[in-house]
Amino acid sequence: MEPINRTEVSEFFLKGFLGYMALEHLLFPLCSAMYLVTLLGNTAIVAVSVLDVHLHTPMYFFLGNLSILDICYTSTFVPLMLVHLLSAQKTISFIGCAIQMCLSLSTGSTECLLLAIMAYDRYLAICQPLRYPVLMSHRLCLLLAGAAWVLCLFKSVTETIITMRLPFCSHLVSHFTCEILAVLKLACSDTSVSEVLLLVGAILLLPVPLAFICLSYTLILATILRVPSAASRRKAFSTCSAHLAVVLLFYGTVIFMYMKPKSKEASISDEVFTVLYAVVTPMLNPVIYSLRNKEVKEAARKVWGRRRTSK
Repeated sequence: MEPINRTEVSEFFLKGFLGYMALEHLLFPLCSAMYLVTLLGNTAIVAVSVLDVHLHTPMYFFLGNLSILDICYTSTFVPLMLVHLLSAQKTISFIGCAIQMCLSLSTGSTECLLLAIMAYDRYLAICQPLRYPVLMSHRLCLLLAGAAWVLCLFKSVTETIITMRLPFCSHLVSHFTCEILAVLKLACSDTSVSEVLLLVGAILLLPVPLAFICLSYTLILATILRVPSAASRRKAFSTCSAHLAVVLLFYGTVIFMYMKPKSKEASISDEVFTVLYAVVTPMLNPVIYSLRNKEVKEAARKVWGRRRTSK
């Protein structure tokens, strides 16, 4: 056997959109604006959920968690990506790459579970309205959200450690972030352990929660159709439609990215689609929830009114 040419890697070069200068010049203002909207929109959702006592309910507790996740997820890579779009030096340290990989995996995985938890919350609220305050207690809300954050962090740390301990034959990552699949392609040795872990994680975090969400909304729909009042039906549909829109947007893009056939080299269309998945989705979440939810809009007006009065 010929010896494998292993490289001692202290930093990675993120290829990104190298060679597509016009695309880089287009993406910089576009991604900057979307990132700013993401930060402002999601921060506003968290602030309103905390400051208005009428929103101290399980639904808005989980919505606040979703907004925090969106801020954390985009912040793991967008600031560095913006720097690289304007710079010829597109490098990231070995430790920086590991941290970016771990945090993006963790926040993305947590969002999968959180969307399923939010569907369960809507199921209890609509199908079990009289028992809802007892079934979805504040303690259970904390337990469900905390378990999602901790379990996904543990899973992501494990996957990152196993991946980053591999010997690498190159330091050129064909991506604009330290995405785990792109980094695994650089490994000189067998990557089957990492691939099996990722496959198990993908099954547990994609089809399983999605099936749970579909089951929850099937039961919700059956319950709503039995409601005699048209106004009550509209209110229930309005409450659920925002969450369904976010679920379709999130899972649609994730399934496309991680369930499609692998290619040896990431295409430019894959990377542009990853920007759509990673930047546009978190930006749209607060827009969808605020536009479709009268309570959020009313609470925002109250909070803004109190601030102006206090001045």
